[in-house]
Amino acid sequence: QVQLVESGGRLVQPGGSLRLSCAASGFTLDLYAIGWFRQAPGKEREGVACISSISGNVYYADSVKGRFTISRDNVKNVVYLQMNSLKPEDTAVYYCAAMRATSRTCVLWGYDYWGQGTQVSVSS
Repeated sequence: QVQLVESGGRLVQPGGSLRLSCAASGFTLDLYAIGWFRQAPGKEREGVACISSISGNVYYADSVKGRFTISRDNVKNVVYLQMNSLKPEDTAVYYCAAMRATSRTCVLWGYDYWGQGTQVSVSS
């Protein structure tokens, strides 16, 4: 049974940093692409970053490029989202998602499995 559990969200001041974790169980990361998404109140869900199953190639949305870093630990079966230089507009519930895909690239759509989300709030 595929399960994803996010953690690490909290209130942080503008300019601060956070690291989100996505603990995966029921599958191994070398067979699945993992994406991070976010949804702010009243807004549509937005793809933030993804990492491919093969070679760990990454892709970022323009809104976070240069500030966020996605990475994975295949031994621990955990995917991370390091978020730096946080802005109030980064406030949202952040979700990780998994998609069975043995590929060297990743995309920000078509994910099958989702976590429950973790709240990130950026405010002074």
